[in-house]
Order: sequence, then C-alpha cells, then structure tokens
Amino acid sequence: MTKRLNLKDVAEIVGVSEMTASRALRGAPDVSEKTRRKVEEAAREMGYVPNRIAGSLSSQSVNLVAVVVPSLNSYVFPEVLSGISAVLKESPLKPVVGVSGYDLDEEESVIREMLSWRPSGLVVAGLEHTETTRNMLRNAHCPVVEVMDTDGDPVCHCVGISHLDAGRDMAHQILAQGYKRIGFIGTKMPQDFRALKRLEGFKVGLAEQGVTMVDETLYAGDSSIQNGRALTAKLLARTPHLDCIYYSSDVMSVGGYMHCLAEGLSIPGDVALAGFNNLQILEGLPLELATTDACRREIGTRAAEIILQGEAAQNDGWVFEKMQSRVTLGKSL
Repeated sequence: MTKRLNLKDVAEIVGVSEMTASRALRGAPDVSEKTRRKVEEAAREMGYVPNRIAGSLSSQSVNLVAVVVPSLNSYVFPEVLSGISAVLKESPLKPVVGVSGYDLDEEESVIREMLSWRPSGLVVAGLEHTETTRNMLRNAHCPVVEVMDTDGDPVCHCVGISHLDAGRDMAHQILAQGYKRIGFIGTKMPQDFRALKRLEGFKVGLAEQGVTMVDETLYAGDSSIQNGRALTAKLLARTPHLDCIYYSSDVMSVGGYMHCLAEGLSIPGDVALAGFNNLQILEGLPLELATTDACRREIGTRAAEIILQGEAAQNDGWVFEKMQSRVTLGKSL
C-alpha cells in the first residue's frame, strides 16, 4: 500500500514549516506570493490534496463515494451509477457524482475537489488521466476504482471490459455474415478513448481477414439519435455502396435505423447496422439491432463492492477484473 501523503511531506519538499505550508494552501495573506506558488506547485506535482474537513474530523472520512464520469447525457453511465447505488443502498455510504465532460483537465479539477472532502471511496471512468490526476489517485486516502476499461495502465483497482477486444469481436461477427464494404461512425472523437480503442480493435479484426474499412466519420459532438440519422445520411451519400455500418454507440445506430426507414432502405438487405452498449433504448424497436453488451451495471456493482471492502481492498492488493463483452447479432446484420 502506498504511503499516504500529508502536509508535512509537502512542507519538507519546499523547505518550509508545516504551518507555513498550511497557510499557503489556504491563501493566508501573511505568506509571500513566492512561497505560496512553491507550495502549490509542490502539492500539485506530488498529488497532495488539502483536507477540508476541519478540526477533529480531519483524520476521518465522510460517508460519500465520489463517482466521476465523462457525461450524464448518454444512457451509458447512468446504468453504471445504478449498479453502484444498488450495492451502496444498504450501507451508510452514498454516491455523489462529478462530470468531466471528456476533458482530462476538468477531470483533474473534479477529482481534486472531491478528494478534498475525504470521501470513503472514489470511482472514476477510464484509464487515461493527467499525470497530476494519476498522482492524486495513487495517494488517495480511500479505495479508488477505475472502471469501464482494461486496455491500459491502471493506477489502482480496475474493473471493466477490453474495448479493443469488443471492436475486434464485432469485426469478426460482421465478416462472418458476409459483409465486406464496411463503414464506421463514431462520436466524441478523439475525446472518447474507449471508442477509439473499439475502432482500433475493429480495424485489427477486419485486417486479420484481409479486409480494409471503406469509409469512416469521426464526429466531435455527442451521441444522439438526431446526429446518428444525419451522419448516416452523409456517409451513405458519400459512399453509397457500403453494405454495413458500425457505430460507436447504440444511440447513433438507432439514428441510422431511422434514416434507413425514412429512405425506404432495407435492413440488412441494403445496409446492415451494428452498435455498442446494448442500451435499453433498443427494446421495443420494430427491428432488433446488433450490439455489444458492455456489462455496465455489473461493472458498477463490482466497483461498489470493492469500495465497501475499504482498507481491506487496498491491503490485499489491487483488484483487476476484466469482464467479457458479448455481441448480440439481432436482425440488423
């Protein structure tokens, strides 16, 4: 277990007293600007987070579990939160959510603020962080679980799926159905590291059988049915001979489905469609769309279980759990 950083460590690096370091981080007027900057820089580089719980409570934790996700606009992360909430419901701990907006600097700011209140645990989506954030996660006083992804270098506990494998598996399934002229539509590119990994795995899966993707659209905006419909129209106008489109999310594939319905295109006769996440939005559609189950609720459930283990989870060594994503062919392939 990593030694917990404290204010004394920061003070020693700068060469000031612990009291001076404390006053500098509080912005006290009797500390020179030069000293304040030195203390703040050292604290930031070391990943030290000031404790905002005053007095006798300073060594304790509050009954909150910080959960940091990129977005609440999609259907994806609320299901992770549902898994976390279900496990914590019978405990004194309650989740509190921060949103990074797929911005690593904003994620750093959110995590710093949340850790300053000494939560009993921290769950953060993804493995890509700024170096300062990685230092904060390493030195956090509570169990930290990185979720949703296993393709990378976890700082601490990690529970998720391989997005590289998910993309590769979908490529194999599409090729097994006989499709060769394949396109891709992805959103939040390049901010969404997990979607980029799926695309990378997808291209690898195609290449393994000698197939190259014909066309792709990488869109910086959010996933929505409207965007899925509009981008599908543009892609098919540009490359009308495509026989299959793979989307970075089910929301986008539903939009693609709506475009095809409006244009009188047969699915999968004229063009096959496949998405990702196995979202509830797919239920009740006239046609069952192909997708991949990303185990979102299960990931949230397991992350909360690790948090509830508390110090035992840290002392027993880091947990690394790779769950298996599952492709559902539906009727659109």
